[in-house]
Amino acid sequence: MELIQNNPYRIAGILSNATERELQKQKAKIRAYTRVGKKIKSDFDFQILGSIDRTEDSVNKAFSNIQQNQDKVDNALFWFLNASPFDNTAIEYLKKGDTEKAIEIWEKVTKNKEVNSKNFSAFNNLGTYKLLSKKKGIIREGIDAKIKLIQSEYFENFVHSVADETFTINNKKQIEKMVDELLMQFKNQYSNSKTLKLFSNCNGSTQKYLSKKLTEQPLHNIEGRIESCKKERKGDKGRAYEFGLKLYTKTKDDLSNLKSLLSTSDLKYKAIADQLANEIMQCGIDYFNESQENDSSENYLESAQKLTKLADSIAVGKLAKDRAKDSLASLADMKDREVNQAISILNSIKLAYEKAISEIDAQVSAMRMTMSYNQSINYSKVDKMKANCLNWDKVVEVVSDSISMNEVEAIQRCSNQSKVSEYQNLVDFLFSKLGPIQINQVKHICYWKDVRAAQAKSTAKKVGSTISSATDSGCYIATMAYGDYDHPQVIELRRFRDDFLSETIAGRRFIKLYYRYSPSLVEMLKNKESINLIIRKGLDQFIKAIKK
Repeated sequence: MELIQNNPYRIAGILSNATERELQKQKAKIRAYTRVGKKIKSDFDFQILGSIDRTEDSVNKAFSNIQQNQDKVDNALFWFLNASPFDNTAIEYLKKGDTEKAIEIWEKVTKNKEVNSKNFSAFNNLGTYKLLSKKKGIIREGIDAKIKLIQSEYFENFVHSVADETFTINNKKQIEKMVDELLMQFKNQYSNSKTLKLFSNCNGSTQKYLSKKLTEQPLHNIEGRIESCKKERKGDKGRAYEFGLKLYTKTKDDLSNLKSLLSTSDLKYKAIADQLANEIMQCGIDYFNESQENDSSENYLESAQKLTKLADSIAVGKLAKDRAKDSLASLADMKDREVNQAISILNSIKLAYEKAISEIDAQVSAMRMTMSYNQSINYSKVDKMKANCLNWDKVVEVVSDSISMNEVEAIQRCSNQSKVSEYQNLVDFLFSKLGPIQINQVKHICYWKDVRAAQAKSTAKKVGSTISSATDSGCYIATMAYGDYDHPQVIELRRFRDDFLSETIAGRRFIKLYYRYSPSLVEMLKNKESINLIIRKGLDQFIKAIKK
């Protein structure tokens, strides 16, 4: 330990209770030697402490540091004195390097004993030697011996043995001064929590002072970094995430030290922890707001969540914890915002469709109740009403305006699989009601499969529907030729069938024959594009004629 190995008394080559005469004699001798570059040895170099290099400067400084009474006391607490026969014998052993015998003598008069007028110097000497150890348990014993000495009423005997008889001292202040010196020695050797353990046997006032000293620096560090972060954040909110993350990283060790020294219920710890948590949280909020306002392509929502979670892990007080939890809940809602909005829009379309279908079915049921025996319902018209119960072009326009490509990309990143599944089912429902051109206009909302396949499926479904309900619906050949059950020309032919052919006996017989033979004809011609072209041209001319 530097305080002992380079102690001014050691460099001067004397014990701390040397008389003024001895001190002056040694001073003259050692200065004379060093002035001519001649090395001088002392019986009190104690080679167990390692070698010693005396220079003119170090010697002058050493004697200067033991001139004043207070300096004498301060340095004597980290050196040896000979104030009793026990000390005299033990120091002789120490000179020879027999430390075990020296320790045995001092422990014999101090172990399980209180400080008194005969053993006060043994407490000091034993404490000095034990402070040289590399073992924390022995160092703690050395500190205990020193503190016990200073707290006792016989510390006055120690003071007067190394300083003037008239000199008085404040025991509490002296303990604090010694603690300061030891903290400087342990600074680069032990962590704050380990240093605190070295003083674990000290009384409450010493522990309180020590805790204050150990917490001052980390508190100052954290406060400084919070203020620095605030300035950076206010100056450039677009980098607030970076600043918040840096603040957390740079204060992590200091906060951990404080936590090991103070309990989380300590008011000082609570205050600094909540202050730190709030600043990190604010970095997340500012970064989110700035990124959202500038329509950033970065995944700013997750970054804001990360900072808020870090803040929540730091916060102690109820206000800070509640703020973090509220912020996390808000960000969680925002995380699913795009998929929730898309679901809301698509679901409203589905509900509107189902309501319209329900109203049509209700109208049909009401008609059945009032119809005579020879009347029938034209289910082809009913199907048409259902197919056109919503303005699908307007629906496509609403969907296109409401669900952008960026929002679909956000839905793809959504981790809430139940929400994503609900969205996909609603898109499938919508596509089952749209035609190929309409599907193509909103194909960006269907990111998980090939839209062309969906278009083909939609067309096939409509054609299949026509064929499966031949008696009430269909125009097989026209649907095959035009490729769409709801093609305007096909609708026109169905209207001719319902409004003209079905009204006469001959027309009804024609319809019956048509439905009997046209399915097989469609099966033969469905892939014959050239023949379908001829059929379309013929039907176009026929439709022109019936419209006149």
